[in-house]
Amino acid sequence: MREERDSDRSVVAGVLARTPGAFEALVQRHQRLVWHLVHRMVQHPEHTRELSQEVFLRVHQRLHQFRFESTLATWIGRIAFSVAKRHLERRQLPLVEPVEGEASPLERVADAFDLEAAMGDAQLLHRMGEAIQALPPLWRTIVTLYHLDELGIGEVSEITGLPAGTVKSHLFRARRRLRDQLETHAGPSP
Repeated sequence: MREERDSDRSVVAGVLARTPGAFEALVQRHQRLVWHLVHRMVQHPEHTRELSQEVFLRVHQRLHQFRFESTLATWIGRIAFSVAKRHLERRQLPLVEPVEGEASPLERVADAFDLEAAMGDAQLLHRMGEAIQALPPLWRTIVTLYHLDELGIGEVSEITGLPAGTVKSHLFRARRRLRDQLETHAGPSP
């Protein structure tokens, strides 16, 4: 973590000093994160491309405000999430589905669902990908950040700007939805 912070300081200092190639290095270092985060939210390649450019424009404009309270990747991820979220709001697309009623007994089983183990089978992997893509944008983003990018609840919370408890709640509901969709295709697990 210390090495990452030192590297962040070096990159930021280079960009702020207008060192040739410094901003390009920053973009190259973080473009995958930005692309994945934005694409998970908007699911449209052309919009993803435009919004990713907007993210890096904002990063360039606001880099002097970065205070090293988190990693540079987390800070950039938060900007990417914010840009994608605003895009969905402008298009009046919901971030999550409304929750109906109280917690059912099925919700208590959702935490036991092992996403990593489920992805071992090729057919299940394909169905899992389809099921993840069918999730509402916020759930899709939280699930992939947590399970596929292996970020902790705290990092997901920082990126999304949501309290950790809210992230856990969305993660719980998204995993329940994934489990239900997979069980529909394969039948309940023993």
